[in-house]
Amino acid sequence: MEMQLTLQETEKQTAFEQEMVPHLDALYNYALRLTTDPNDAEDLVQECMIKAYRFFHSYERGTNAKGWLYRILRNAFINNYRKKSRRPAEVDYNEIAPFYENVRSEQSDTTDMQDKMYRDMLSDEVSNALNRLPEDFRTVVMLCDMEGFTYEEIANMLDVPIGTIRSRLHRGRNLLREQMKEYAQRHGYFMD
Repeated sequence: MEMQLTLQETEKQTAFEQEMVPHLDALYNYALRLTTDPNDAEDLVQECMIKAYRFFHSYERGTNAKGWLYRILRNAFINNYRKKSRRPAEVDYNEIAPFYENVRSEQSDTTDMQDKMYRDMLSDEVSNALNRLPEDFRTVVMLCDMEGFTYEEIANMLDVPIGTIRSRLHRGRNLLREQMKEYAQRHGYFMD
């Protein structure tokens, strides 16, 4: 038995595809940076798109679709993280770390050219330094310096005042700079 969609539902699907689907690659790359696991990133993007479709009526067409989706994705990531943190640990990471790192590096290929460019530009030391930042600072640094969002867009996505974004970005960059002093000197960068 084949279901017929109403005209309203068909129009919603068309509008959703036009506004939201073009951002799938960027969403996946952001999810991959948050989760560091391709399967978790795919699940997170799928959850984000389901929520975005369900609440598409609250989206104002023609506004910042990418920012709206990033906010949904980040909130889903935080909610999932909170759920997982309430559960007891199931596996000792140190026991599987070598295997996990090999699998992750082999499977983290995406089709987004920007992601490939950044992956080539960021050495392991830089990526590790970025990952060592506290989550609030890392998120703001990634959204601003890697994804190119403005302070206002980030403030809207994270639902915090713009002053907080500026403060977190400043502190995050300083923490990153401190972690990278030795690396910078080894590669010919001189820091004051």
